[in-house]
Amino acid sequence: MAPVKDVIDTLVGITPGSKLDAIRANRSEARKHAQASYASLFEPREVGGVAAYERNAIAAFVAGLHGEPRTNAFYAARLPTNLRATVAAEVAAASSKGPYGHFPKGPLSTEDAPGPTWKMSEAGRQALGARLAAAFEHTHMLVFHPRDAAAPALQALLDAGWSTTDIVTLSQLVAFLSYQIRVVSGLSTLASTL
Repeated sequence: MAPVKDVIDTLVGITPGSKLDAIRANRSEARKHAQASYASLFEPREVGGVAAYERNAIAAFVAGLHGEPRTNAFYAARLPTNLRATVAAEVAAASSKGPYGHFPKGPLSTEDAPGPTWKMSEAGRQALGARLAAAFEHTHMLVFHPRDAAAPALQALLDAGWSTTDIVTLSQLVAFLSYQIRVVSGLSTLASTL
C-alpha cells in the first residue's frame, strides 16, 4: 500500500489551505508526531511479528468499537477482502458502552461498574484464527474494561502465539487508535462549525 501523507487529514477530509489545515498547522509538532506514530505502526520499516493485515484488522475493530465510521472504513478497506465481513460481524457482536471494571479497593471503588466481557464467536475464531481472536478479545478488554487489565489477559495472548514484543505493538495500536479517533471526532465537529 502507498504511504498515507497525513492520516488524520485524510480521515477528516482536510485540504491544504483550508481553515482546518491552518488550525492543524498551529499545532505542527502534534501533527508531525501523530503521523509519525501512524507510520511506525502501520508503515514500519520492519513489520516484525505483527503482520500488516493483523494491524489493520485490530485498527478496524478498535474503530468499530468506538463507533467511528470513517476510521473504521479506512482500516477495513486495507484488510484482505475475505476478512472484512468477519471483522464487521465481530464489531457488531462486541459493541458495548463501557467503560466497565473494578478499581483496587479505595476511593475510586465508588466508580466500579460491572459490565459484560466478550468472547469472539466460533465463526469469527475460525475465520480469523487463534492469534487474532485472542487479540480482539484483549482489545475489547482494553477498550471497555481498561481497569481490569491484568497478567492473565496477557497470558492468553502469549498462549495464542503473540510474543511480548507483539503484545507491546498490540497495546500501542489500541492506544494510538483511541487517540486518533478522538482527534478525528474533534476536528470533524470543529469542521461543522467553520
